[in-house]
Amino acid sequence: MAGLFGEILLLPFAPVRGAGWVIEQVVREAERLYYDPAAVRAELAQLEERLEMGEIDEEEFDRVEDELLDRLEIALRRSTETDQGT
Repeated sequence: MAGLFGEILLLPFAPVRGAGWVIEQVVREAERLYYDPAAVRAELAQLEERLEMGEIDEEEFDRVEDELLDRLEIALRRSTETDQGT
């Protein structure tokens, strides 16, 4: 009975709890896309094209490349952890 009573008391907060769940799902999806290895590799290819076309200089290329490689490393580590069930 305490569970039902607790749920009744928390009922006015249901929209807030529901909004929190939605926000959590959006953040998870955004992180999944941000750390998607295929997306990071595509960004690396676009970055190289921008360098070759003269849109960015070597310094900018190196800075962004380092960021993308860090993301790729995290993505691959996450993938390995998921495959191992951790």
